[in-house]
Amino acid sequence: MSRVRKSIKNAKIGIFFFGLSILAQFFSRKIFLEFLGDEFMGLTGTLRSMLSFLNLAELGIGTAIGYTLYKPIFDNDKIEINKVIGLLGFLYQRIGLIVLGTGVVASLFFPWIFNDTSLSIGLVYFTFFSFLATTLFSYFVNYHMVLLEADQKGYVVQGYFQTSNIIRLIVQSLVSYYFQSLYVWVALELFFSILYCIILRIKVKEHYPWLTIRANETKNIIKEYPEVIKNIKQLFVHKIGSFVKDGTDNILVFALVSLESVAFFGNYQLIFTKLTGLVKMVFSGTRAGIGNLVAENNMKNIFKVFWEIQALQFFIGGVLGLVLYHCIEPFITIWVGEEYILDKSVLLLLVIIFFIGQIRGAVEFFKNAYGLFSDTWAPAAEAIVNLLISFIFGRMLGISGIMLGTLVSLVLFVVIWKPYFLYKHGFKTSLWPYWKGFLGHLFLFLSVFIGLNHFIQSFINTEVNNYGAWILLVVEITAISAISYGLLLYIFATGFKNLTYRVIKLVSKKISKNGH
Repeated sequence: MSRVRKSIKNAKIGIFFFGLSILAQFFSRKIFLEFLGDEFMGLTGTLRSMLSFLNLAELGIGTAIGYTLYKPIFDNDKIEINKVIGLLGFLYQRIGLIVLGTGVVASLFFPWIFNDTSLSIGLVYFTFFSFLATTLFSYFVNYHMVLLEADQKGYVVQGYFQTSNIIRLIVQSLVSYYFQSLYVWVALELFFSILYCIILRIKVKEHYPWLTIRANETKNIIKEYPEVIKNIKQLFVHKIGSFVKDGTDNILVFALVSLESVAFFGNYQLIFTKLTGLVKMVFSGTRAGIGNLVAENNMKNIFKVFWEIQALQFFIGGVLGLVLYHCIEPFITIWVGEEYILDKSVLLLLVIIFFIGQIRGAVEFFKNAYGLFSDTWAPAAEAIVNLLISFIFGRMLGISGIMLGTLVSLVLFVVIWKPYFLYKHGFKTSLWPYWKGFLGHLFLFLSVFIGLNHFIQSFINTEVNNYGAWILLVVEITAISAISYGLLLYIFATGFKNLTYRVIKLVSKKISKNGH
């Protein structure tokens, strides 16, 4: 199966499960907020963020191993694949023990950290250690999934993960509605994590019967992969930057605003996280395909694919950004109530951050495929700038100030620095063509955003009061945005035009094949 076909299969399955998952997520969260309370949901969000901090110990091992697997997968070198997975298992077992020990030590401070909550300290501990156990499964049991993703078979992981997740949410909703039991809700998190681990382990063995499942390597294997260890050390700093950007918001909201505000902010986060997850599913197989493309080292094809992905991500980020800006507040009002609406500035900042998160994809994919992780100063500086601005302005402006820190750090280090680093050390060519193309794409998006924003406010009623009317609003704004923005990109962006031809060709072949 070709790279393109694998990417399409990953995308189709990802989108299918996204549709089911998003219904379950939003339906269940409404029930959780109503029957379990804002404070408990704020607690779960805060504890998950704390566990994200503990996961810094992972050091970026999974990313480094995934990069190392591209070539042996391309060469179908089963012996080398087994050795690389053995190295992963050896490293993950040690890291898992570190995460466990750090978690136990951190939990000793919970009576002081959560002294203002009305929830019992026993519940706090039970929730934390259940979440911690779920995290540890990825180190001790599920690390083989890295091979599936590197081999463009992420659809296997997504299929079973999302199915397990949807069933868990349904059962948790029923328990919340009928019993309002916080302890049973947490226990179900743990139970379904164990079930998912067992199923995924079986599926890995089915796809790779020759793979050594048990990690029986010794520390001597580390000496065979000095480049991997070097990449891991560099990725550790990158992971700190990613955590500060994505994982500290809930902690800062808890510390600077309140525990209940974590639940309010979490409603917005859920929407943006699910959409970000959808886009990642669409491109999940693409990352491995790019790894293979870089291994072939055909620069003409590399730049062609780079600009196709860049144009597509501008299109996706732009259309979704417009829809989010105009449709989130009506949705939250219908979904959980008008009292959960946050200040408009929070929404605008979240939309801008979301948009940047989408358009960074092409640079990120190729940077990782080239194994360019040596710019360790950049994520460290990004983390410092993010935390400093978030803390200062968070005290003055609340959640908006916290988001401002994330935005400033993204612009400086993601929008400006990373393309320079990729072009200098990966593509090894002038950066000017990139900025010419990037600013051209950005100008097109801003033109569409400003023009459609005025049109929507003037001619479309966004004050809806039921789900049916809201769905029609989403369809209307999506259609207007996609058609107008898509036409502009097709006319002015070569990458988007090439991608359109590629899609038409694939569809034509599919129709022709089915016709015979």
